[in-house]
Amino acid sequence: MSERITIALDAMGGDNAPRSVLRGATIAKRRYPELDFLIFGDEERLAPMMKRMIRVRRSSMIVHTPDVVASDEKAATALRSGRNSSMRKAIDAVRNGEAAGVVSAGNTGALMAMAKVVLKTVPGIDRPAMASFFPTLRGETAMLDLGANIECSADNLVQFAMMGEMFARTVLGSLRPTVGLLNVGSEEVKGHEELREAHAILKEGGLAYSGFVEGDDIAAGTVDVVVADGFSGNVALKSAEGTAKLVNEFVRQTFKSSLLAAIGYLFARRALIKLRARVDPRRYNGATFLGLNGIVVKCHGGSDALGFATGVGVARDMIRNGFIDKMAAEFHGPAAAGADRRREPAEPEPDAVIGLGARAVSSS
Repeated sequence: MSERITIALDAMGGDNAPRSVLRGATIAKRRYPELDFLIFGDEERLAPMMKRMIRVRRSSMIVHTPDVVASDEKAATALRSGRNSSMRKAIDAVRNGEAAGVVSAGNTGALMAMAKVVLKTVPGIDRPAMASFFPTLRGETAMLDLGANIECSADNLVQFAMMGEMFARTVLGSLRPTVGLLNVGSEEVKGHEELREAHAILKEGGLAYSGFVEGDDIAAGTVDVVVADGFSGNVALKSAEGTAKLVNEFVRQTFKSSLLAAIGYLFARRALIKLRARVDPRRYNGATFLGLNGIVVKCHGGSDALGFATGVGVARDMIRNGFIDKMAAEFHGPAAAGADRRREPAEPEPDAVIGLGARAVSSS
């Protein structure tokens, strides 16, 4: 029997919470029977819903929290006033060793700020980065940073490359992932100074580094891990999402344009269903905050049950594969891998992290 894994869920975060969270937990429980959940939120709303969700109810515990972090709330405000929110209490559960990871579809800036304050970064890592993965012509490609750090030094980019390589091995199952730096061209003279400096460092490192890649290399799957600063990564992410929606709408309009086109749809229906499943964004939901001393997965604010279940699956894979201990060993030596994460950290004043919220992407 698989070892039990407890995951903390922010049941009140996201546009469709708490129903999508509970239904997502049901789907995840069906996929991964070894999962247990600590569900943080308004007990008066959660308890009646869970009565009809037998699978989740049997392996979950509701932890009542009176407050909710609003989707448009600033990170500094959330830190000051959100100590009793579902988001904060779920993160606290990871710090206290009550849960092995946390999944939330709530406010991205608040989640990043709270997680960084409560969990801290792994020794040897300067800044956490947001990472996720996308469908490509060759399978799936991981990408980071997706918006947590607008400006990055060469050292930041090198650390992102190392974390992304570990993420690809852990979540995507790549044996030796190839890594590329996103740039405006593949020539070594192109890009800003930080990019060129990171390029020089990675060329001498131990990763399977492939050099600079361009925007069209992301969908082509030229490398397994694409590394970028948060500004470029977020623009690339939103551009890809927008293009996918555009193509989907064009296909829909095309098959509705005439009677012959509608008949053609009947013949192509099975192939189109396969295509829709292949590019379904819910299958790639769940951006991970890499570099923190705990597993934190951020689902899209508009996630439905299937999308939230995907985020839970990402957290489960990272926990099952011992991602945090491996990362600690990689960055700070074996001694850090077994460090006790249950201790109470000294918490800085909220004003000290105001800048973090400004650098984080929106809650959507």
